[in-house]
Formats: sequence, C-alpha cells, structure tokens
Amino acid sequence: SLRPQTTPDAPTDSGRTQDAFAAFLERQNRQEERMAARSVSLRRELVLAFAGTIPLLVISMGHMVGLPLPGFMDPAANPVNFALLQFILALPAVWAGRDIFRSGARQLAHFAPSMDSLVCLGAGAAMLYSLWGTAAILMGHNAARWSMDLYYESAAVVLTLVMLGRFLELRSRAKAGDALRALIHLAPDTAVLIDNGEQREIPLSQVRPGDTLLVRPGESVPVDGVVLDGESAVDESMLTGESLPVDKAPGSLLTGGSLNQYGALTMRAEAVGADTVLARMARLVWEAQSSKAPISNLADRISLYFVPVVLALALVSGALWYFAEGQDFGFALRIAIAVLVVACPCAMGLATPTSIMVGTGVGAQMGVLARGGAALEAAGRVDTVVFDKTGTLTLNEVAVLSQRVLPKAASIPLPAGQANLQGDGPVEAFWERACLSLAGSLGTLSAHPLSVALAKSAAERKLQVYSVEEFVSVTGRGVRGAYRAADQRVVPVALGNLAFMAELAGKKPDAPDAALEALRQTASEAAGQGATPLFLAVDNAPVAMFSLAAPLRPEAARVVETLKDMGLQVMLLSGDIQATVESVGRSAGIAEVLAEVRPEDKEKTISGLLAQGRNAAMVGDGVNDAPALAAAKVGIAVGSGAQVAVEAADIVLMREGLDGVVTAIALGRATLRNIRQNLAWAFGYNILCLPVAAGLLYAFGGPTLSPMLAGAAMAFSSVSVVGNALRLRGVK
Repeated sequence: SLRPQTTPDAPTDSGRTQDAFAAFLERQNRQEERMAARSVSLRRELVLAFAGTIPLLVISMGHMVGLPLPGFMDPAANPVNFALLQFILALPAVWAGRDIFRSGARQLAHFAPSMDSLVCLGAGAAMLYSLWGTAAILMGHNAARWSMDLYYESAAVVLTLVMLGRFLELRSRAKAGDALRALIHLAPDTAVLIDNGEQREIPLSQVRPGDTLLVRPGESVPVDGVVLDGESAVDESMLTGESLPVDKAPGSLLTGGSLNQYGALTMRAEAVGADTVLARMARLVWEAQSSKAPISNLADRISLYFVPVVLALALVSGALWYFAEGQDFGFALRIAIAVLVVACPCAMGLATPTSIMVGTGVGAQMGVLARGGAALEAAGRVDTVVFDKTGTLTLNEVAVLSQRVLPKAASIPLPAGQANLQGDGPVEAFWERACLSLAGSLGTLSAHPLSVALAKSAAERKLQVYSVEEFVSVTGRGVRGAYRAADQRVVPVALGNLAFMAELAGKKPDAPDAALEALRQTASEAAGQGATPLFLAVDNAPVAMFSLAAPLRPEAARVVETLKDMGLQVMLLSGDIQATVESVGRSAGIAEVLAEVRPEDKEKTISGLLAQGRNAAMVGDGVNDAPALAAAKVGIAVGSGAQVAVEAADIVLMREGLDGVVTAIALGRATLRNIRQNLAWAFGYNILCLPVAAGLLYAFGGPTLSPMLAGAAMAFSSVSVVGNALRLRGVK
C-alpha cells in the first residue's frame, strides 16, 4: 500500500518523481522484510536455545544448591550419563548461536576482536574443554574428577543471553518503519481531480503537476500546491508545530498532509511523489534512522584489548609449562584451555543485558518506555536536551491567558438578562464578565481553536451564553453576528483580529488613525508575550481584547531547572514565530532558542549538534519533530503526541507531563553506571583468576585451578552481577 504506481502514459518528469519515491519506499519495505524474517528466525533459535539451557543449568548446577538428581544422572554414580546429557542439552544453544561463532572468528581473523570474539573464544573453549573431559570420562580416566570439571552450561548460558539481547534490539529496530508508515498515511489515498468541469476521484499516485484538485472541508490536502479558488483555514501543525490553523486564500501555498478545516479549496498541484514536503520528511526520518550510529558497546571496546591478552596468556602459559618446565603436552594443553575457560565471559555476558532488562522494567513502571538497551545507554550519555514548543513545553490547546477591557466597554448595550448584574462587584470585573460572555456566545458557533478557547473559558467561569443571530464566519478575519439587548434592540457583535476591527470601522489596518494605533499597540504587547490578540467589537467598536496562546506546562520551568542542575544544556527549537518562541523560552527558563525552523532544518540542527560532539536528546510530540527525533542521539516523545513522533522516538513518555524527561536521563545514567560496575566486576574476576588458571600457584607449590573453586567463583561472579543490576529497582 506504500508503493505508488506509475502509469505508462505519465509525463517523463512526474514519472521519474514517482519512480524515485517508489524506489525509496521499496528499499524501506525490503529492509523491513529482512528484519522481520531475521526476527522470526532469531525467535525460533532463541526458543531452541532456552529449551536446552534451562534444564542444562538445573542438571549441572542444581546439585550444588541441594537439588537432588535422579540416580541415572548422578555425577558420582553415573558420570557418563551426567556428562553426555549435558553435552546433548548444550547442542541447541551452540547451534542457535552459530552466527556468533562465525562473526567472532571473522573479527579475530581481521584482528578486530569484539564481544562476539570473546564469546566465541570463551564458549568455544568451554565446549572443547568439556568435550575433552567427556572423552576422559568415557574412557574411564578419573571420571569422578572430570565430571565436576565440565563447563557446558557456561557456554550455553552466554550464547543464550547474547542472543536474547540481540532479539530485543532487533525488535526495537523493527519499529523504525512504523514512523515512515505513519508519515505516509498522513496523505490521503485518493484525490478529487477537476477535469473539464467534472469531478472524479483518482488514486493519489496518478496526480500530476498542474492538475486541478478539489479539497473539501475535513479532508487532507493530497499534494503540495497553490490555492486557485476558495477560502479556508488549514491545520499545518505537522509542518510548523503551531496548533492554530493558517488562513488560506487564492495564491496561498498548501502542503500535502495538512488538514483543510472549514471551506472548500480548489488547488493546483505543484509537487507530487518524492518532491512533496511529506515525502521529504519521510526520507529524512528514514535516512536519520539508517545512518544513526549504534551506541558503542563498552564490552566491545574492552574486548578489543582483553581478547589478545587472553589469547597470548593461554599460548604463553601452555608453552612455558611444556618447554620450560618439561611438563607433558596434556598438562600444557590443559593449562592453556583452562585460561580460555576461566576467561569465558559468563559474568560479562550477564553484565549488560541484566542491567538493561532491570532498567527498562523500572522505566516502564515510571512511565518511561525505552525501546531497547541502546536507548537507555544513550540517555545516560546525554549532555544537551532540545525541546519542541507546542505540545511539548506548552499544552497542546489554546487558552485565554489574559483579558483587557477597553474604554468603550462601559457603553455597550447589555444583553437581556445581564442588565441586573451591573452592580455586582467591581465595575471592571463586571464588564470583563460581560465581554467574555459575549465572546463565548460567538465562540460556541465556531470551530476555530481561538473561538473554542473563548467558549471554554466562558463556560469554566459559568457565564451565561446568549443567542447569536445572523452568525457569519469571515475567513482570515473572525466571526460576527448580533444579539438582542435588554431593550430588545438588535446589536451587531464581532470577534476577530486587528484587520477585522479596522474593516468594521471602515478603515485600512495600516491607516494613520489614533484609535487604530492604540489597538495596534495593545496587540503588539500581546504578540510580544507570545500570545495571539483577539478583539471583541460591539456596535462596530472594539470593547475588549483577549490574549490567547497555548499555556506553558505547569511543570516545564521546574523540569528545565532540574535538567540544568544535572549539568545539561537546554535548548528550545520550534517552527513558531520568533516572539512566541522567545516568550515561551523566557517563561521556561531557556535562554538558547531557535524559532521559525522547518522540519528539515530541525533535523539539520540536531545533526549539527551531534557533529560538534554533543550527545543531544530531542524532546517532541508532533509530526514535524519526527526527523529530529530520529536523528538525535536519543529521541524522547511525549506519549500523547502524534503517532509519527512516538514511532520515530527511542523513548516514549507514557505519563502526562515532562517529568519523564528527567526520569529517562536519570535512569539512563544509573543504568550506564550499573553496567560499568558489572563489567568492572566481571573483568576484575577474570584478571584475578587468569594467573591462577595459568598455573601461577602451581609454580610455587600450590594447586592448579580447582574446578570446584573455578565453578564457585564463576557462579559468585554471575550472582554478584545480577544482584548489582537488581539495585536499579531502587532508583528514584
């Protein structure tokens, strides 16, 4: 459904455009298909690995904690059965993890070892050493000792945990395509073509530049173009992030995917297919998600040095015992393999996934949904937080911030039913209520967000709503009508912008008139505070001004201050006008603001911060934020925002408000710190045990590494790692 079809008789240019767009989406579809197939395959292999690993753990380790084993597999009574059963149960995990062995061996061959190389070496050595021990048991050579010197479960557990982590990461990455689908689906599937005066519905893929299209009220604009006829207001929040609709008239530009609200529009198609703003946004999201560098794994960086050290130590230890000390080849080989076995990264394999699983679980309880461990790790490294404005720092609806009664308010004819309220309370408060009541009465008849806000404000103050006659909506200006005064006289009333007030007075908006100049000054003050001024006129004379805007979230200033206290730099990035953005920035305590930024420029701004070496997080909620959310080191979406933003983000705040931003970063830092502690313990354990495995104690008359002691030490190391990870449950 995402692949536009071209027709054989299409013009050359538009055909190339459609082909380019189709090719872009085809690549995305193929990538999603590959990821889906890999996810199914990995899930199947993971089930197979767990099916063998869980009973293997019970059989190999159960007797150490007092779990009785049946006589036929008891290591003391039947060591052969005990060893063979472990070998059989380890095979599913080894088979399922074959890609890890291939990858690890390939990286070793290229002298670039990673965690895969370490797992390959450790798990491979554990399997080989255990096979050697199993062969010794079958041949009757010291079966009792060898039965306690098997490491099948170590190999199986490490392989299974690594595969589990990759499966969870793959599922997280597979969600990236949802953002593209949500973006593409903003445009309708069809368009109404006007051809020789006749209207017919055609598939969107058949629209060509120059076509004349009809956009009815309530429909999405199909492609980019220009208005030929009609007037309306169009919701362009997907582009600008501003919640107020934009008035459109002949000559105005239209953007595909925006929503026509009131009047019918006739438009000429200018850009279609890959050339539309919507398609470019989709491409930005796709490119940002595709090019986002994966979070560098700390274990991989350490493995780059640790693997060569382990290999060298194993070879040197075996060679020294064989050539310098004159030990037999079997002893030397046992020492070399013991070094590789004790380096088996059981605790290292647990270090990252356990912290991530606990951290993501804690986050979910706190209303912070992280998509994979990389998102949490990225949140822990954030040093710059960039906020969107509308719907993020501010609420996603317009409200009346203030009201000013103008001098002529005292002379307006009161509606029937309000004349007896004139002596109720202060005179100015009475006229404020009277004006808001009239504005709310007009607002109840309009669907414009500003009118709705006035009607809601009047209702919240329990003001009376009056019957309005002769109601008319004037696109780009406001609304007007009439009400009956107490003396039954019909009084004209209007609600609108400064240009509408000038029109009612029979003057031009820029006319050198003292009364208009006073209104301009009043409106300028409101605009300077980031609000939209709206005037109420009675008998064609302005009597009140209302300042309307999306109010700042109650917790916004506190959250910004907390982020600053955490040592983070905070920025505001918005597509709204400069005055509004600066006003919101001042209220929230953000000094660095960028206004009138289009979606592609938002993405460029975030990419620029990353290029400077800053770990920037983007917090947003709108369609226009999707490219920036995808490009950021970590994208944080407000859960009540647009589906596109939610799907493009790495972390989603499921609870209302911005406190989740602080929670996500604090939890990311705690998780990253916990992973480092786990890895320090795991590598520290290896560093301490490796010399013992190499025979250091034996050289001074002590024992070689005791299998029981090694098993206990490895178990203790793993338990310590898990226990440390569980401490994340106490993060506040």
